[in-house]
Amino acid sequence: MDNFIQQIKTLSNRIERIKDSIQTEEATKTSLIMPLIQALGYDIFNPEELVPEFIADVGIKKGEKIDYAIMDGINPVILIEAKCVHEKLHKHDSQLFRYFGTTKAKFAILTNGIEYKFFTDLEEPNKMDEKPFFILNLLELRENHLLELAKFRKSVFNIENVLTTASELKYTGEIKQFLNQQWEEPNDEFIKFILTDVYQGVKTKKVIDNFRGIVEKSLSQFVNEKVNDKLQKALSSADGYNDNIDVEIGKAEVAVTKEQELIEELEEVSNEPVVVTTEEEIEGYVLIKLMLKESIDVNRVYYRDNKSYFNVLLDDNIRKWICRLGFNTSNKYIQLNDELKTTHKLDNVNDILLYKDEIIDVARQFQ
Repeated sequence: MDNFIQQIKTLSNRIERIKDSIQTEEATKTSLIMPLIQALGYDIFNPEELVPEFIADVGIKKGEKIDYAIMDGINPVILIEAKCVHEKLHKHDSQLFRYFGTTKAKFAILTNGIEYKFFTDLEEPNKMDEKPFFILNLLELRENHLLELAKFRKSVFNIENVLTTASELKYTGEIKQFLNQQWEEPNDEFIKFILTDVYQGVKTKKVIDNFRGIVEKSLSQFVNEKVNDKLQKALSSADGYNDNIDVEIGKAEVAVTKEQELIEELEEVSNEPVVVTTEEEIEGYVLIKLMLKESIDVNRVYYRDNKSYFNVLLDDNIRKWICRLGFNTSNKYIQLNDELKTTHKLDNVNDILLYKDEIIDVARQFQ
């Protein structure tokens, strides 16, 4: 399992590096899609496991072809329709819909090599659902998404097992999407629901509008507090810094996963507008706290995010910033608050480890 996850993370890094140089659908298949199928354990050169250009006749149309079919003996179990990496997927759902009903496959995947939409027939047997039950983005990997993808590995793939979780995945995804919409812009009904137990008066339009800003601020503060509580609990229970830093990062990531699944944005501690705080930035923050644990009280380490960079600072004091993480572009970096404001390029979050001593030296100057 660990090897599989590392393979997918390596593929994700590769996609980030080469995606802009890919111009055609065929190049997308060869460079992005086939490596994922291979990572799932299928022999991409064995027609008993993978059939390119699988023929699926549709009505009076003969010779209709699907880009790939993953096989179980003579029957397809997973259909894959591929598009160019630069294409949006929503335009092509109907095409895969036609293919699904003509085969014995129980799963269909629509992909552009970055985003993978997984479909089945939860609502009506042998008729592909309009909405996917699972969406994977290889440039925005989440641990729970990797676990779901792992169920499609050849060595463990079981149709019934996947189907039993597909319904839950579909509806949890839609619930999270709803929560994210309310997080960004709560509608009147959601605000009225929130006010049910906190405001006893009549919920008129004027009252709802007056409470809109308060609800938005309350949601932001609540999530920030929950995430920080989990981080502090994870760090305080750690047994000390471990040379195998990935183990400790894993503990902290597990602690914040549930909260991170609910939102994709965090509000900065100040009254600045809402900005996007990514899991990658949180991972970097946790990594830095773990490195500093040997030298200072990590309860003094905080973060503030803004649109340009992610601040890690001491005593929640912006004048005591230790470093800044720039993860909002493809050219990732870390800038240290030393005399030269030294900046180092990062290929990934774990590269922060290379500058442990420098980070500790900067933090010590504020003690």
